[in-house]
Amino acid sequence: MNRIVVGVDESGGGRAALAWAVAEARRWEATLEVVLAWSYLVQPSSEFRPDFDAEAAEELLDRLLAEVDTAGVEIDRRIVNELPAPTLLAAADGADLVVVGARGLGGFTGLLLGSVSQQVVTHAACPVVVVRRPD
Repeated sequence: MNRIVVGVDESGGGRAALAWAVAEARRWEATLEVVLAWSYLVQPSSEFRPDFDAEAAEELLDRLLAEVDTAGVEIDRRIVNELPAPTLLAAADGADLVVVGARGLGGFTGLLLGSVSQQVVTHAACPVVVVRRPD
């Protein structure tokens, strides 16, 4: 296994997926591509912020990565202004594994767009691991 992709956001599921993916990348000595997708209407945080932009996304990814021990893991950061599911599916192209959280931020966005994890499981061309957030 050479390349693992993980989708992250501010949810418990996104954080759990990141922690699991870091451990797996360390185990396989694989590169970990950490993907944070955002748009002005679909943001990776629990509250809507009209001022959310690329700088805020960068700060969020910095905070999420600071929460886990990434020592010894090669991290490729990817921040994309796009919807999460198509972004993760594109990033997963050529990857050995893609990791997502079982529950993201949900709410109205989940009803409108469907579950990101469900879309990734259904359409990814590589194996997918869905990580539940710890209770």
